[in-house]
Amino acid sequence: MDLSGNTTVNKLILLFVFDKMEIPLTENTIIEMCSSRSTPWINYMECKQAMAQLLEAGFIYCPTSNANKENYYTITPDGRVCLAHFFIRIPTSLRGEITDYIRENRMNFRRKQEYFRDYYKNADGTYTVKLRIHDPVQTVLEIQLNVANRFIAKSVYQKWEEKAAAVYSLLHEQLIE
Repeated sequence: MDLSGNTTVNKLILLFVFDKMEIPLTENTIIEMCSSRSTPWINYMECKQAMAQLLEAGFIYCPTSNANKENYYTITPDGRVCLAHFFIRIPTSLRGEITDYIRENRMNFRRKQEYFRDYYKNADGTYTVKLRIHDPVQTVLEIQLNVANRFIAKSVYQKWEEKAAAVYSLLHEQLIE
């Protein structure tokens, strides 16, 4: 279904995605969701343009930047009202496709934008692994591990997205509760 060039429907698709995701999203996350090969709902340039127009119209807003300098956007009450009035302009099949896709991938996108990870080699041959959990406003947890070699650093790096919530929960339980 080719909807390219239909700016109104593009903006409604973006509002629909924000509404279904139910969390603030980075611009990169939105573009990845709406413009990837597996989900070509809006092409890249039209997606960027629609985001700017929704922001200017007050249908989405960016409350604050987080410590990583990434802006998080969320739908406004006016955006929800607009979507409620005009969502029927998004083809039913596309609404179903978006809903199913978000249901299946919500946690993956959430992890990608909330869980940061990196590693680098130190002068002494060891590696430092940086792990962080952040929300739209602030860093919630930051851990820096010094490990013996690249193999261990890469292993920790690869496990972080899957294990971050459990690590946070364990630390919270042990240190705060």
